[in-house]
Amino acid sequence: MPVAIITGASKGLGRALAEALAERGWDLVLDARTARPLQETAVAVLSKYGAQVRALPGDVTDGAHRSHLVAAARELGGVDLLVNNASALGAEPLVRLEALTLDGLRRALEVNVVAALGLVQEALPLLRESPAGTVIDVSSDAAAEAYETWGGYGASKAALDQLSAVLAEEEPGLRVWAVDPGDMATDLYAAAVPDDDGPRPGPASVVPALLKLLDERPGSGRYGAPALLEQR
Repeated sequence: MPVAIITGASKGLGRALAEALAERGWDLVLDARTARPLQETAVAVLSKYGAQVRALPGDVTDGAHRSHLVAAARELGGVDLLVNNASALGAEPLVRLEALTLDGLRRALEVNVVAALGLVQEALPLLRESPAGTVIDVSSDAAAEAYETWGGYGASKAALDQLSAVLAEEEPGLRVWAVDPGDMATDLYAAAVPDDDGPRPGPASVVPALLKLLDERPGSGRYGAPALLEQR
């Protein structure tokens, strides 16, 4: 069975993708900071689909935790897909740059960029061995557009986009996709802009775009989920 590592997998897009991959027969290594909802996700996936699941709570900024994630995947057979989905905003709710603490910016960069690269580095030998080694870095439209109060988070996602692009050049045998999922109703967005209660699609609505990438395997690059869904 193919094996995926998904960070930030206890809820939102991470959980929705985990369930979709398990339904397709994938085995999973799942990460999140909070143990209880992560374990609930693992039990739900196991009971519905019978996939092998390793649920490892921890912080992706911890190098030892990243090593444990890859070691768990190795025990399942390797790494065919790495999904860097865990994200930090830098401030909750978001604030203008004049009020953004430097520690908040550092946290966003550590989680969204440094930890993502660290996990790629840890998993790279196994990704190279896979016949379809793939990295999905979950980006944001804030990486490409300037929105008030989204500066720190957007800067971290822009850096992640650039890392994805360079990794694709350096590892032509892999597929490396930076994916902007578009608007979603997630806890992350609610924490970012708590006063915005407008309707948004659920994370599960984005999963078909990610599955489309996995099925069709276009060239490495940056993709927007809404555009991928329009092409169906």
